[in-house]
Order: sequence, then C-alpha cells, then structure tokens
Amino acid sequence: MTHRFFLIFMGIFYISLVSTAAPVLLDGAVITPMGAEAALPAQVLMEEINKRGGAVSISQEPDGKTPAITIISREKLRFESLLPQEFAMRVDAFGVEGYTILTQETTKSAPRVWVAGDGQRGLLYGVGRLLRALQISGDGVSLPGPLDETSSPRQSIRGHQLGYRAAANSYDAWSAEQYEQYIRELILFGANSIENIPFQDDRPSPVMKSPRDEMNLAISEICKKYDIQYWVWVPADFDLNDAGLREKALEENAAFYRECPRLDAIFVPGGDPGDNHPRLLLPYMEALSKPLMETHPGARMWISLQGFDEEQVDYFYQWLNDHQPDWLGGVVAGPSSPPIPETRLRLPARYKLRHYPDITHTVRCQYPVPWWDPAFAFTLGREPVNPMPVYYAQIARYYAPYTDGFLSYSDGVNDDVNKAVWSQIAWDPDRPIDEIVLDYARFFFGAGVSHGAAAGILALERNWRGALRLNGGVETTLSHWRELERRRPELNDNWRWQMMLLRANYDAYDRRRLIYEETLEDHANNELIKKSPDDTPSAAMDRALKILAKADEHAAAPKLRQRIIDLCEALNQSIGLQTSVEKYHASGPERGAVLDFIDHPLNDRWWLEDQFTEIRLFKDETEQWRRLETIRTWEHPGPGSYYDDIGNVAKSPHVIRGEDVNTDPEVEINPNPDWMWWNSGKSRLRPSWITKMDWPLGLRYAGLDPHGKYVLRMTGYKDALPRVDGEPVKPTVYGKEIGEIKEFPVPADALKDGIIEVTFDDPYEPGVNWRQESRLNEVWLIKTQ
Repeated sequence: MTHRFFLIFMGIFYISLVSTAAPVLLDGAVITPMGAEAALPAQVLMEEINKRGGAVSISQEPDGKTPAITIISREKLRFESLLPQEFAMRVDAFGVEGYTILTQETTKSAPRVWVAGDGQRGLLYGVGRLLRALQISGDGVSLPGPLDETSSPRQSIRGHQLGYRAAANSYDAWSAEQYEQYIRELILFGANSIENIPFQDDRPSPVMKSPRDEMNLAISEICKKYDIQYWVWVPADFDLNDAGLREKALEENAAFYRECPRLDAIFVPGGDPGDNHPRLLLPYMEALSKPLMETHPGARMWISLQGFDEEQVDYFYQWLNDHQPDWLGGVVAGPSSPPIPETRLRLPARYKLRHYPDITHTVRCQYPVPWWDPAFAFTLGREPVNPMPVYYAQIARYYAPYTDGFLSYSDGVNDDVNKAVWSQIAWDPDRPIDEIVLDYARFFFGAGVSHGAAAGILALERNWRGALRLNGGVETTLSHWRELERRRPELNDNWRWQMMLLRANYDAYDRRRLIYEETLEDHANNELIKKSPDDTPSAAMDRALKILAKADEHAAAPKLRQRIIDLCEALNQSIGLQTSVEKYHASGPERGAVLDFIDHPLNDRWWLEDQFTEIRLFKDETEQWRRLETIRTWEHPGPGSYYDDIGNVAKSPHVIRGEDVNTDPEVEINPNPDWMWWNSGKSRLRPSWITKMDWPLGLRYAGLDPHGKYVLRMTGYKDALPRVDGEPVKPTVYGKEIGEIKEFPVPADALKDGIIEVTFDDPYEPGVNWRQESRLNEVWLIKTQ
C-alpha cells in the first residue's frame, strides 16, 4: 500500500465515523445519582471524566442552569414520578444487565443526559457506553451529538482471565489498585466476569508487589464491589488416584472458598494441565462443590473436555445424562476441546456453554495468526502486543450462536485491544468492528486523536498479513504512528499508546532487517563458487561469513532498534510489561520477551555458520565444493525446477491455500503454518526446518515439460505419504530425521498435461504428541532431464 493510498484510506475512515450532528456541551456537568445502586456508577463516571481533563462533580440537586447527567436504576425509574415521560416509559425496554440513555435538550435549560440501568451492573454498562461516546479534553466535555440508545447484552458471560501468577507477562507486577482500574475499564467495555488463577504455577515472581493469597482475595473484593462474577481456574494437575494429594487439594480449595468475599464459579479443566479420566475428575469436582455451595450458594462448578479422547468424551456425556448434577454450571470449550458446535449439540440444554478463547497468543495456540511471516514468529514470538480486532471479531461472531458467552484466556495486557473487541462482540455481535476500535481509541487516547489511532490499530493488524518483505504498508503504519506521536506528546506515558508504538516500530524494524539480511545472504551465497583456479572452499566460506557479519557491523536500522529498547523500558515502568527474561523478569522467553529476540537473525546465518564449520572438517576439497554448491542452490534449484518453504508465506508459491478464517476459524480446513519451539527460541537449525506444516492441502505446479523427468524432493520429520494427481508415489530416498532428504520420482503419465497436483495422506500416528508427529518443511520439484 503506497503512502498516498494509505492517507486516502485514512480520510475515508475519518469521514465514515465523524458525526455531523451538533455537539451536546457538558462542560462542568453535575452528576446526580438517584438511589443506592447509582452511587458507584456516578463515582466511576466522575473519576473517569476528570482524569481525562474534564471537570464534573456529583450533586444531588441539578439547578437546570448547569449541564447534568442523571444516573438511575431500573427500580428507582419505575417509581420516580418527576422524570421525562419518554425516559420513564423505557423502564422495561432493556433486559438483564441492560441500560438506556436519553439526551434531553431544550431552550429553557442546560442539556441533561439520563442513564438508567438494570441494577448497579447495568448502570456501569450505561456509564461505560456514555464514556466511550464522550469527547473529553482540557477544553471541555461533550457528546458529538445527542445519544439516544437502549441496549442489552446478547450473551450472558463476558469476561477475561487475569491470573495473578508468575507466568503472566504483566499482571504479576500489579498492585491491587492497578487490578481495580483495569477491571473497571474492562467493565466499561461490557465485561461481567473476571477469572483468577489462585493456586497453579507456584513459581516465585520477583516482580510481585503482594503475596499471592492476598491478591487472590483482593480481586474477589474488587468483583464484589463492582458486582461482577469472580471465577477461578483450578486444574487438577496431579494424579487423582493419589488420596493424599486429592485431600490436600480439597482442603486448600475449601479454605480459599471460605475466605473469598465473592465467588461465582470454579473452572476445572479436563486437561492442559491435568491428565485424569473423567471417572476420577467428576467425583473430585462434586467433592469441591460441597464447600463451594456451603459458602457461596449460587456458585457452580464448570468443566472443560480439553485433552479428552473419544472414549473420555463419551463417558462424560453418558455420566452427565445419567446424573444431571445441580452443582454443575456448564461446560467450557477451550483449546484441544471437542468442536464447539458438537459440544452444544451433545450438552443438555440446562447447562451453559462457555467459550474459552485464547486471545493472547500468536503461534502454537488455538487461534494462530493466519500465514504469519516467519520473521515475526522468530522475533515477536508467541506473546507480543497483538491487536487483531478484525480477526477476533470474526472468530467471536462465528461461535456466538453456539455459546452463552466467553471468558478469555489471557496472560497479560498485550491483548488489551482484543479484550475490548471480544467484550463488545459478546454484547452485540452485529456492532461494526470499526466502531468498537474507535470507541477504544477515543476512551483511552482522547477524541482529538481517536480517528487516527483507530485507523492505526487496524493498520497494525494489516502489518501481519502476507509476506513482510512485500508489505510496504508496514512503513506507512510506522509513519502514521510517528505523526500521531508528534501530535500528541502528552500520551507518551500512556501504556496503551506505548504498546501501539512498540508494535509499529518493531514491525518496521523486522521488515528492514529482513530485507537487509536476506540480501546479505544472497550475496554470501554468490561467494560459494570457485572464483579462480587457486580459490579454495575455505576462502569462499570466509568471504561469505564476512558478508553475513555485516548485519552486526552495519545494523539495518539502529535508531529503530533503540526506540524499541526505550519503549520496552517505558512499558515496564508504566504497566509492568516484561519484555525480557534477564532485564524485566519475564517468566520465560516464550512469554512476551520480544526484547530478547530483537537481534535474532532473519536469514539462515546461524545454520550457514554451523554448516561451514562442518564442511571445513572434510579432507576432500571436491566434497567441500559439492556441499557448498548444495547450499548455494538450496532455494534456487535451477531452470525448470521449483522450491517451496512450505510454512513461509513469502516462499511457498505452489502451496494451495484454502478457506479464510471467516468460515474456518480453527484452520481445520485450511492448514496454517506453525513453528517448533527449540532451544528457547534460539535454535540454530535452518529456519525452514523450524517452520512447518502438517499437512498442506497440496502443491500445484503448472507449465511443466510433458516430456521431462521430475523428482519430488522433501525435508521434514518422520513420514511423508505424497500423492501425485491422486496416485501414491514411491520413494527412492527416505530420510526421516530433521533436514534429511526424501525423494519421489514423478510418474511420466502425470506430466502429460504439464500440470501436477501433489497432496498428502496423514500418517497414522495414534497417541503421538504433536511435537513428535510427522511433518513437512520443504518441497522441491526438480527437473532431472
């Protein structure tokens, strides 16, 4: 996308979202709470307006001369007589947790906004809607036009997991006050549930400000204060046949239940972690339910079928149909669970179904980024800042008809935009995603920059589409965010702003390095031939290594690199984001430690260095030159031959793509690339052996020589069962280890039309962990004659 086209797009985006109505001025408004349930929502409204530069106050008696905002519960609305008739008639217009908002403007008095809701919770959602619409700055408070809206949530469960544990990339660094503010903000976007992790992952965290048992109860207290549900995730990650461990867990849970000011649900996953048969897990859950319901009568147990095999799934449903327990609230569908449509079909109607979407990870996860460029996978990794509003809106909408809502898996603030999106889609699946993102930008960054920031967030998602090297929009996105940064320096301490800037800078840094380092590798490969009669393999390798080392000596973008380092420091100070294991105490390199991979090679440099070391050991110079020629032509096998790095979106021109996420959200029909996790992300193997698919839909080749001879060559791991035009082919070479070659001659009959299609049968590997399953890395079609 050119810079000019991008700016034109931005203009269209702005025009589509800017209101043409006259603004409703609410400068100096007084907020009037009517009834006890309105007190906290009124306080929240005042505090959130004033911290953004407004100046409003709470008063029980608006004078008619000053703009006013009245907050009133449904029950108060039902019996209050001195209210506008149009507003009073809405008493039954909104449902559970719903709200209604009316703007009243007359020539005789100052504007007045009325907000009614279903109890305190409904009022908080009404206040949230008002706050997301308000334009607030030091210059005043206003609505872009009269707000007249009645709304109720479509789904009854809308929440996020905020586990206070060492594995988190930010939550473990928070105080109770930070937790409260963050939970408040989630509520203002429609959340009604928070899930904590009180026991699992007992590693000490050097960044924790409070003991874990204290924070567990503090989060419960916050949920009680705001009248939202408090869930806890308590896996049975031990053998339930062990009576001692079972009793210890029961006692630990019972003690925790007694101490919690509020507790609504206990979620016991069937697996991930845990490996107990449901015949053991269900009685254990029943035992947990007794102390739970003694202290919190309305609370219920929830189970997921994660990791269950077919027999265990059948056992669960038979048991459920036989017993129909009152202590069970429903089933949770998470990663490695049976399909959600099937679960809803088999689950008795009396039980709810909760979606457990992983919104925090990018690879090796439930919803991986579709066809992510390996440069991002090797640097940003599994848990970076990942705003993907369009992608997650599609997934949320796809599953909404089957479920009663969601409670997401999250391990930090990196997925903050995604939380807002999921909450809003669960409230109203029909709400346009650009409106949701604009609300987010207006509320957190201010009206003056909201349209630009919203467009910038959507642009960050587009940065991850397609081949990075070819995505010029990445540079335009960086320019856009730099311009926003120049216009709004007062946002430099805003952690959400810092996260967007980090991504914009990191994406552009990756792209510049990728282009530079791939060019260096091309030049290095050109040195791996005999330049003169007295040239030696050792000299050729020395020349190549000197070229590859330029990545260190002459960095691609040193200013961008330093900006990334500065933003990582700022984020650690502002919100506790841990982008480095050593520097900021990230719990592991896979847990958002993007700073630790800032210099990770984006070419084959490490593999080449190791190959050269091995080749130097050969005594035979002819063999050395032969090996160097293999390396030089690895991705360029010559005229009439083709190479595909199967999982690399930039280097897989023959791989057949299938359906998009809108119809295949779990990439079951259209396989998606993935990346193995070896040596804490620092594997020196050839990157194409770390990137993999198991298995692609196929590869299609056209324009082949009908009279030629071809061989399919592959690398991967363990077995490969290819077919050419539907017919199985036999190997002549069959290496099964990583990097070893397999070869399959192509039948002459298949070449008659000059087109072949290669597909793959799945090897039969029952009970094999995914890390040990057969997989495919690279495919060549070599013309041998």
